[in-house]
Amino acid sequence: MKVTRRRVFGLLAGAAVAVGLPSVWISRMKTYAGPPSDHFDGTQFFDPDGAPPRQFWEVLRWQLTKKSAKWPEKAPSGHSDVPPPRVTGDKVRFSYVGHASWLIQTAGLNLLIDPVWSDRCSPFTFAGPKRVNEPGIPFDKLPAIDAVLVSHGHYDHLDIATLSKLAAKFSPRVITPLGNDVTMKSYDSAIRAEAFDWNERTELGNGVSVTLVATRHWTARGVFDRNKALWASFVLETPAGKLYIVCDSGYGDGKHFRRVRDAHGPLRAAILPIGAYEPRWFMRDQHMNPDDAVKALGDCGAAVALAHHHGTFQLTDEAIDAPVKDLAVALDAAKVPRDKFVALKPGQVFEI
Repeated sequence: MKVTRRRVFGLLAGAAVAVGLPSVWISRMKTYAGPPSDHFDGTQFFDPDGAPPRQFWEVLRWQLTKKSAKWPEKAPSGHSDVPPPRVTGDKVRFSYVGHASWLIQTAGLNLLIDPVWSDRCSPFTFAGPKRVNEPGIPFDKLPAIDAVLVSHGHYDHLDIATLSKLAAKFSPRVITPLGNDVTMKSYDSAIRAEAFDWNERTELGNGVSVTLVATRHWTARGVFDRNKALWASFVLETPAGKLYIVCDSGYGDGKHFRRVRDAHGPLRAAILPIGAYEPRWFMRDQHMNPDDAVKALGDCGAAVALAHHHGTFQLTDEAIDAPVKDLAVALDAAKVPRDKFVALKPGQVFEI
């Protein structure tokens, strides 16, 4: 195999997004400083019920030996949403932007989840995973954004360029786990980032609140900041019921999902990841496959689930259409109706 400079950068960028292998020039970033807890040792965060991130040699083994399915350069969804200015009352409107990005409208509030409008989710502007379909909502068609939820620091979830554009246009609150606020503000002081720990709750207004909950993942952006910021899922309380938003997570034994059910149930809906899962030996501890996601739906007890984290950026080895096909197989095997776990395309809308 010929090793070119572009391939080296591509390997680094791919690893940076999927597993947090960092870029050198951002290794001096400031990181979180706070008191120790049951998931923070004073230097790094950890999940007592999770798994540590893969070692560097495992990252290289995967990147140098992987046999990825070929994705198309472009895979237009065929849909584009122009949301209403507001959705009032006890309705919820979910608009799928792509990958892990959503616009959720309810109770007169407009909320974005892990917004990524950039062409690449990478520490490099010229290499790394490039989107194969346009965001399901053109940026200039967004309604006024009141708040943004950012789950963790990996490049396919925390997109500084998009957060800066949102800050300049709407100045929304940005709710994120501990330490990610430092990352955001060090790049753009206009980003109104507010950091919270697991199990902390904050009011968003109009009877809507959000609680950060533990999830089976990890994070990094720079050489020396592995797990120096926290990662989380979200439970969004709305007049329509509680929504469980999982942006990245492994399954493990399902404990994280059952805890959310016990502490926050009943759940009206869940957003669950189904993509970026191959090779399984490498990804199982940090990303669910569709079979895991169906189990997670059963564990959390949500009435309905929406699938995401697939079909926009090629982060791992499976084919572009594998997650949706595998989800159908997993639902049938578990005897779960297919309309209970819906996979939208960017630009499509789901309402409850």
